Amino acid sequence: MEGTSLCVPIIIVLMQCCPSLPVTVSTNKPKVEVHEFSDAVLSCMFRTERDQNPRIEWKKKGKDVSFVYFDGHFRGPFEGRASIEGATVTLRRVTQEDAGEYRCEISAPFDSVNLGETNVTLRVLVPPNTPSCEIPSSAVTGSTVQLRCRDQQSIPPATYAWYKDNQLMIPLRHANATYLINTHTGVLEFKAVAKADSGRYSCRASNGVGKPMMCEGRHMTIEDVNITAVVVAVVVVCLVVLVCGCGGFLMHRNGFFAPGHRGRSFWISECHGAAHISSQNLNRTEDTSNVNYIPPPQEPQDFKHTQSFML
Repeated sequence: MEGTSLCVPIIIVLMQCCPSLPVTVSTNKPKVEVHEFSDAVLSCMFRTERDQNPRIEWKKKGKDVSFVYFDGHFRGPFEGRASIEGATVTLRRVTQEDAGEYRCEISAPFDSVNLGETNVTLRVLVPPNTPSCEIPSSAVTGSTVQLRCRDQQSIPPATYAWYKDNQLMIPLRHANATYLINTHTGVLEFKAVAKADSGRYSCRASNGVGKPMMCEGRHMTIEDVNITAVVVAVVVVCLVVLVCGCGGFLMHRNGFFAPGHRGRSFWISECHGAAHISSQNLNRTEDTSNVNYIPPPQEPQDFKHTQSFML
């Protein structure tokens, strides 16, 4: 009995000396990556000091913090497609809308430190879609030409490879390369295309998630410049400009554009003469019409007996 009575105070003293552990929250996978339309497990583990029934909450960060799990129920878009075991949440058939940063909060009111939290980042991977390709149908030799390939929906971003006539084009790194390929932007650039660059081009997008995708191939034709036609056109234009310039200079030199030029005065006098003749003809017509005009007899306004009739 004496031994037992001595142990109790010792145990009490030890309990008072040993520091108690407040609520702690952790996760074994802070970054989660899953394919689109698969399930995502967001782990959350906790330990409390005294409280055996702590409150569990999950929130999603963004422009506004929204509840995922609160008061024993899933909220919003997670209702009906998520489950919880302990404090670990499983989201089913995740999409890009579900990607983001989540926070697990454990509240233990009876602990000395009554709140703990941990964060989990969810990344939803999307395989490539068919990339959109911009391939010109024709170009002129010696010109700079760019072919573009882009897939804006793949996560992580896709890398690109170009094919000519179903043969992979190897990216060239030396200074004398006739073309350059940017595998990150999907741009294939020819510094100066040649006839040999004619062919059918296509592009493949891949990001390590799912199957790589290719756009439909298109044919690009490289045509030579018709030097003869260009020279003839330039010569004709120069001759036309020269003839017009010389003609204008000669006309100006001879005073054709001067204010008192004979031709200009002649046309002005002719116009005045024509206007004068027209005015005389108009007056003559009016006079003739006035001479030949005989007004009709006026009928009496009121009927009056001028003679009496006797029966």
